[in-house]
Amino acid sequence: MPPDDLAHLELLAEVDTLVARLDRWAQDAPSWQTAENCRALIQRLSRRADTLRVRLDAPLVVATLGGTGTGKSTLVNALLGADVVTTGRQRPTTTSPTLICRPDLTPEMLGIETLAEADGTVKADGTVEVVHRDLPALADLVLIDCPDPDTTEVDETSTESATTEDTKDLAAHGSNSNLARLRAILPHCDVLLVTATQQKYRNARVAHELAAAAPGARIVFVQTHADLDDDIRDDWCRVLDPHYTTGHVFRVDSVAALNDAKQGLRPRGEFAQLVDLLTRQLAGAAGNRIRRANFLDLVEEALERCRTRIDAAMPAVENVRQAIDEQRTRLAAQLGQQMRAELLNSRRLWENRLLGQAASRWGFSPFALVLRSYQGLGGLLSSTLLLRARTPAQMALWGTLQGARALHSWQRTRQADRELDRAAGACWDETELRAAALVLEGYANEAGLSREAIGPGQVAEEATTAAGGFVEDTAGQLQSLIERLAGRHTGWFTRWRYELLLLAMLGFLLYRLGKNFFYDSWLAADPVAVYGLDFYVSAAFWMLLWCGLLLWMFTGRLRRGLRQQIDQLAQSWGESTSAAGLFARLEDDCLTIEDYRRQLDVLQHEVAQLRRHLALPDAQLGHRK
Repeated sequence: MPPDDLAHLELLAEVDTLVARLDRWAQDAPSWQTAENCRALIQRLSRRADTLRVRLDAPLVVATLGGTGTGKSTLVNALLGADVVTTGRQRPTTTSPTLICRPDLTPEMLGIETLAEADGTVKADGTVEVVHRDLPALADLVLIDCPDPDTTEVDETSTESATTEDTKDLAAHGSNSNLARLRAILPHCDVLLVTATQQKYRNARVAHELAAAAPGARIVFVQTHADLDDDIRDDWCRVLDPHYTTGHVFRVDSVAALNDAKQGLRPRGEFAQLVDLLTRQLAGAAGNRIRRANFLDLVEEALERCRTRIDAAMPAVENVRQAIDEQRTRLAAQLGQQMRAELLNSRRLWENRLLGQAASRWGFSPFALVLRSYQGLGGLLSSTLLLRARTPAQMALWGTLQGARALHSWQRTRQADRELDRAAGACWDETELRAAALVLEGYANEAGLSREAIGPGQVAEEATTAAGGFVEDTAGQLQSLIERLAGRHTGWFTRWRYELLLLAMLGFLLYRLGKNFFYDSWLAADPVAVYGLDFYVSAAFWMLLWCGLLLWMFTGRLRRGLRQQIDQLAQSWGESTSAAGLFARLEDDCLTIEDYRRQLDVLQHEVAQLRRHLALPDAQLGHRK
């Protein structure tokens, strides 16, 4: 495959891939006013890429840009080596862009639509005159002699408005003004020949139009009238330096160069270097690199404008995120306090659950029997009633009591679970949710976000979902809390402490009984009677009292630990994460915008890499920084 064809294919592949990425980024734009503006800008950029495809096989399009009397038309004639366009030093002679190309080229090949044609002169886009000439200089070039941007005449009889800023935009001048014609043709140009003289190199209108066209074109700066003016290139470079890389600034005498061409002489001096740059160095594959660099400049400029807009709008989006956190924290604090109050109201049930967990972890020991007896005290009492039953009716009555007792226990458990649901559901009433939504709606409007994400129906649905998820998480946290507390209060140190205290009382009583039975009643010098029933009753009383004291100490320990853990949980419930489901859609919109911005960073990085890998004769060409 020829190198030029391969270069065309590489350029097509790069352009298509990059445009596809840009289109995906634009289509994935969130429902946000700034993103919609960026999408419109990228769509316009994609249309510019279409014109680039059309021009891949066309010669390089070079246009002149400069103030009135800077010799643009004379420079074009000198490059062509013939008088093709009208020249003049004082009054503007170019009122419409004049496109000069070889006979086998058409404006359509350059991405310009033709509207009319007559006598070898074609009107393209209603503003461009097309002149066909079979000249050697046009083998790989298309030259465009552009009108002066610093004049606003609509026809040839208008006067020059000199260096006033022209301060009116395109609409003010109308579609037939020089500015309108100039701006219509510049997007189709690959290289701009920017001409200036000692009197015009600081022209504000030219600088303004150059800034608008520069992202889509390489630039060659040329000082004309070298036979009349001093060399102003150093000062011109200082003027351009803040915004442009100037490359080599040429200083030429266009009139002398045209006369040499008419006499058949070879170009001389810096004009020869300019001709060599345009006709040889920028021909063929170099032209494709120029177009690729111009397109990347345009993409970079568009992405930078998108970044500027997004960065300007991001503080408002950050304010929305902060407002969401503030409202969630406020509502979560209410939820945490409500849940804490409900848990403390039903703490008896949670204490019983904790006691059951602790008893099951204790194992088999004297104090474990005391714990199980205390937990199953109701069952023990009912069992004594069963022992006294003598008739089927009494048995039936006992069964009824046992069933009622089991049903009451189940109902208490269910009620505790329902209390959690009720506490979460009743915490956020419609008034509080609407007040929070109104606050967020103001921030969302300021940020340009959709109001649908904060509508009453959406907020109510999110509140229901958030409350349900919170209750589910809370139930798991409470179960984990019970298991953690049961493990903490049934360690070996705690077990042995209570077991030793219980065994101490039991050992004391057994010691008294043994001493009385074996020693005092048999072996003592003065034997005494064996203890009677009164002793056993009193011993049982003190044993029960001691067990009750140990149970009070142990359950009080459990109760204090449970309350402390509930307070800690209530503090964690007061954080914004407890209400994470609230205003979720609005938060998703903000997160989507942040991701949209990160994707822009990736695109800008890719464009920067492509530009670094692109080889151009930078020493000769200028471009916008």
